[in-house]
Amino acid sequence: MNPDRRAFLGRAAALAAAAAVGPPLSRLAHAQAAAAVGADGRSAAIFVDPAPQFELSPHLYMQFVEPLGATDTSVQATWDYAADDWRPDFVAATSDLAPGMLRYGGLFSRHYKWREGVGPAGKRPAVRNYYWGGTDDNRVGTHEFVDLCRRTKADAMYCVNFASDGWPQFAAAKEENRSADAAEAADWVSYANDPDHKERRANGSADPLGIKYWQLGNETSYGAGGFTKDQSIEQTITFAKAMRARDRSIKLLGWGDVATGRKAETWATDLARRAGEHIDYVAFHMMQQSPPKGRASVLNSLRYQDVPREAWDELMGMVPRVAAKLALMEQALDVAGSKHPLAITEGHLSLSPRNINPILTEWLTGAYHARVMNLYHRHGGRVKIATGADYCGNRWTVNALMIQTPGRQCYLLPAGAVMRLFRKHDGTHGVAVRAAPPTLDVSASRAGDKVFLHVANTDYASPAEATFAVAGMAVTAARVFAIAPESPRQAVNESQPDALAVKEHVVPPGDVLRWRFPARSVSAVELTCRPT
Repeated sequence: MNPDRRAFLGRAAALAAAAAVGPPLSRLAHAQAAAAVGADGRSAAIFVDPAPQFELSPHLYMQFVEPLGATDTSVQATWDYAADDWRPDFVAATSDLAPGMLRYGGLFSRHYKWREGVGPAGKRPAVRNYYWGGTDDNRVGTHEFVDLCRRTKADAMYCVNFASDGWPQFAAAKEENRSADAAEAADWVSYANDPDHKERRANGSADPLGIKYWQLGNETSYGAGGFTKDQSIEQTITFAKAMRARDRSIKLLGWGDVATGRKAETWATDLARRAGEHIDYVAFHMMQQSPPKGRASVLNSLRYQDVPREAWDELMGMVPRVAAKLALMEQALDVAGSKHPLAITEGHLSLSPRNINPILTEWLTGAYHARVMNLYHRHGGRVKIATGADYCGNRWTVNALMIQTPGRQCYLLPAGAVMRLFRKHDGTHGVAVRAAPPTLDVSASRAGDKVFLHVANTDYASPAEATFAVAGMAVTAARVFAIAPESPRQAVNESQPDALAVKEHVVPPGDVLRWRFPARSVSAVELTCRPT
């Protein structure tokens, strides 16, 4: 028997036995415990242990953006050039998404010069986007990005130009040296956070911008042309010392992911051992979200449209790969004896056609995104920054938020809809789910007398019914907030921007509260409880 299932049955039996002889358990708790086990001995309830296990970070649903040049006008499409301000629909949609943190940078940071994005807008240079093609006009710079974060109540994170991650072509660009050293990164910290910085004050911000989070290196271990592990760790120490000398309160993320294109190893262990005192988080990207190489897949083409059930099964089968990568990173830090939190600063489904596969606009992917976010949530004692998509754009489908251009409409793609749902219905501390019906993927949290459940029904065709039970507490009321389109191929687009709207339901009252989760649905459940 599964250890969790054995524990669940034991707890349920204890609850029922205690209730049978009267106090301290109430009649409600007795009834809920008695209903927790089905006739076949399997869990009929989502059974929660409400003891807080760890504090949940507000950054678990972070969003990540970078100027993508010719591939997707991800940043320029968000700016209203006529009003010289952020598009109001974009700000409203981001506020509703409520990401907690916005990260700016990515591969673009390998050639980004922060000084080109400050000062009078009319004097900022348009520069070549050396990685993504096209140009960037620098209209959105440090001040504008921080302004967006403040309007949407999100913490700001920047990726610094980390000596171009060691890639020499950026230092040898025909226009100029586009690489940057530790002194340039330190100057950026001073510009943002020094209360008396004259240049920032002259540029219209008398008060500090207060940028607390900075990532050193982006995908530094990917490919054989950049820094080696030793070089990256040495640069991490150099950059960290220089930046902290300007502001000791900042939080720094060091790169610790698996190397590709060279010796296959995880950098996190040595990073923590040698540079641990200089960094606050170990960053990596969850780029394993694609079908295994060498295997025919319906996901890497439009064939999924003819066999949606097969596509669904493939997506469900990919979740263990994400879990394995997370376990690998946790183990790498454990080997070093490190308590550093993990930061998953990028991660999304990677399918062909690259970044524009239309399945990412369809509800077929909804439960997959929910299961990945549930995984991060359950590991919230270690995972403190995470995302399930890129942030925004007008072409890529790996985004959370699609921006209509031209037009005045933004709408959430499935990944964004799931992140919004879970973000808005979440507790302050993670708690354990001891048992659940087998087709339900559940993560749980608590805030006071409320217990929150994030539920994905992984069954393509059948609903799953569950009761609710919380150890040592009686569940007195429940509300369900669900995304449950009738068709798995339901798409969201500019003509159907609300196709994935959340519907609220009140669970019928009774001694035993029971809910039927539709096939393929994703739900957030709020349980009101009282101690017994």
